[in-house]
Amino acid sequence: MKKILLIPVLIIGYTVTGFSQPCSPLGNETTYGTNNVWIGYAYDNMNLTSYKGYVTEGTAASPNFDESFGGDDVTYPTNGCGVQTSTFSMRYKLTKTFASGSYTFTVGGDDGYRLSLDGGTTWIINKWVDQSYATSTYTISLNGTYNMVLEYYENGGQNRITFAVAAICNGTENTTIYGTNNIWNGYVYDGINFDVYAGMVHEGTAADPAFDESFGGSNVNYTTSGCAVQTETYSVRYRLAKTFAAGTYNFTVGGDDGYRLSLDGGATWAIDNWTLHSYTSTTSATMSLSGSYNMVLEYYENSGDNRVTFLMRTLSLLPVSLESFNATQKNNDVVLDWSVSSGSNPKSFEVERSDDGKSFTGILSVETGNDMSVTHFTATDKSSLYGTSYYRLKITDLTGVITYSKILTVSMSVAGNNEVAFYPTVVSDGYVTLKSRSSVKNAVVAISDMSGRIISKQNIGNVTAGLPVRIAAADHKPGKGMYIVTLSGADFAVVTGKIIIQ
Repeated sequence: MKKILLIPVLIIGYTVTGFSQPCSPLGNETTYGTNNVWIGYAYDNMNLTSYKGYVTEGTAASPNFDESFGGDDVTYPTNGCGVQTSTFSMRYKLTKTFASGSYTFTVGGDDGYRLSLDGGTTWIINKWVDQSYATSTYTISLNGTYNMVLEYYENGGQNRITFAVAAICNGTENTTIYGTNNIWNGYVYDGINFDVYAGMVHEGTAADPAFDESFGGSNVNYTTSGCAVQTETYSVRYRLAKTFAAGTYNFTVGGDDGYRLSLDGGATWAIDNWTLHSYTSTTSATMSLSGSYNMVLEYYENSGDNRVTFLMRTLSLLPVSLESFNATQKNNDVVLDWSVSSGSNPKSFEVERSDDGKSFTGILSVETGNDMSVTHFTATDKSSLYGTSYYRLKITDLTGVITYSKILTVSMSVAGNNEVAFYPTVVSDGYVTLKSRSSVKNAVVAISDMSGRIISKQNIGNVTAGLPVRIAAADHKPGKGMYIVTLSGADFAVVTGKIIIQ
């Protein structure tokens, strides 16, 4: 009897001892998997607490996985303790480096799931609710290394979590490059906000940048240099660097839906109709242009019909196109040279000078002789002012149209031919200005004709070095011709100059 009674006691003792063995979770809950292999941390409830152990998902070839945990309401083994697949949760971690491009993430679950690319700070996919198996997708442009976190919970019944990521087709061009020679570079994007770059197209011809594009129709595949886009929700950014001859222009842009046109690389918009609408067009105000401009035409389509058009009109051209204008100090002179484009028709050029950059006076004239084959011209200011002087060209063409060049600045380190400058050399308003390099006490200015007869003499007091003094050319109106101006003063050598009174 003792033996009979002993056997069940021993069995019961063994059973109790085996069931009470402690379970120790392995892993630290913080380490990220690498090489496409996730580390999944298992928890014995739905709120990611009561950690039990870890598992791995994915392979070296791909991080994609589909996990059903062995079935409904069973024990799911981990490196540590098993969890019952009725109410539990998982946190998967993976550090992954993505080449530059666009990727689509697809996550599915029964019940809740969410996906983060920044260690759990934000969620690009978030379906944290009780539900039958469902999937969510998200497309994003990536470049670099990301700490991915995928969380999942189960609240009874069936269970499953899936993950997949796939690179999508991307264009490879540098989207900042401008087209040239009237040919636009068009950069096409999937999405109405220039979301995912697909590839490049071209518009316009060498003869004319105008174009009318309908993208092959509504809701079709539009081919680019890289990937095709569906013509439902997409956008295009066209770029063209264009040089305009001096003249007036306007532009007409049309679109269904939004469009806008910039002449300064997108900083401001000359035309802006960035709204949903049927095809309509907008004409810019008349614009005076000269030189090179970075033109940007943007367009987007948000389903339905699609079309974008561009047209440029030349309203008038300035007959003379100035290609270069330079002013250089040479000894005590200022040498000016300029070039016009071939085919220009200048009649004459007048070099104008100013000592303040505001009031200009003509000092030199160059006649072209109506010879349109000559495109390069020079002139020398031999009565240059010391200090800062400003020069510009007054250009008159054969039709009488007058235009002005940009203003050039020259800083003379010494005076002109003498220590005193008299200007303008051609006096038309009865006044002449003098500027002395050194101060003059008790200054006297005399103006005489070429025979030496004094026609005007003025005591102008003290002259301060570098400050201009404006004086009347004569007490009465003299005849037209050349005259000598003389400046003298206490302890100051007499200085003379020549002017022409008109």
